[in-house]
Amino acid sequence: QYSSVLYSIVDLHSITQPQDPDQLRNNILDMAASLLACGVDPERAILFQQSQVSEHSELSFFLLVLLSQRFLQVKSKQKNEGSVGLYTYPVLQAADILLYKSTHVPVGEDQVQHLELAQDLARIFNYCYGDVFPEARALLSSTRKVKSLRDPSAKMSKSDRQAMATISITDSPDDIALKIRRAVTDFTSEVTFDPETRPGVSNLVTIHAAMATITVQEAVSRAKGLDTGAYKALVSEAVIQRLTPIREEFQRLRADRAHLQNLLELGNRRARELAAPVLAEVRHRVGFS
Repeated sequence: QYSSVLYSIVDLHSITQPQDPDQLRNNILDMAASLLACGVDPERAILFQQSQVSEHSELSFFLLVLLSQRFLQVKSKQKNEGSVGLYTYPVLQAADILLYKSTHVPVGEDQVQHLELAQDLARIFNYCYGDVFPEARALLSSTRKVKSLRDPSAKMSKSDRQAMATISITDSPDDIALKIRRAVTDFTSEVTFDPETRPGVSNLVTIHAAMATITVQEAVSRAKGLDTGAYKALVSEAVIQRLTPIREEFQRLRADRAHLQNLLELGNRRARELAAPVLAEVRHRVGFS
């Protein structure tokens, strides 16, 4: 239903933390293979590498100069530590959105405030230079945040230092079963959904519902008569069934490095074709041309 759908591998954002260059190159291809394995169709969508579309960085600076330091402090989660890039990356995120005049952006709950910054910057730029950017709307799925298996007060994150906290699409069935079996729950055996008082069990219900493509209520219904130990086995089965074909497709794609690089280069060209006229319009409105 959208004229263009874009998936960006945001490698510029990654270097706000120290990166090993060889590992970064591999991570970029891993992400490309992951997105393709999960169903992104490069014939219908644009899959590209952010750093290869220089308009992202240039638009980011145009937006950065519109903000006061105090305004960015309110929007940023970062403390007074780390690189300046960690402090200003929400502006680059806004540029990622506005550069394509995006109308809708799929986000998790923790990213809503960054989308709000993009909306703010669209309004500020339009006020200063005339209407250029639409205000993108958030697309929130029913599974907006999956929590850590070891600490259900925190989100599941690939950067978590605890390997048992996160399920990866490349995990083996045995690894998935082990991680879910050791997931933090509580001392009540019945399975219910109450994120406030039973975050661990509720997180498993959320995962089960997402993997089985059912509602939370249906997941709880399927758990009737099971204690949490037996329910973990049911959740494991659903996750393994959903992720196994994805893992196998990832491995197939990842074995052909040249194919992935060619797909990304094609996506980079298509993204530049969309980005270049927008940045040209921005430069003209600002007075550079």
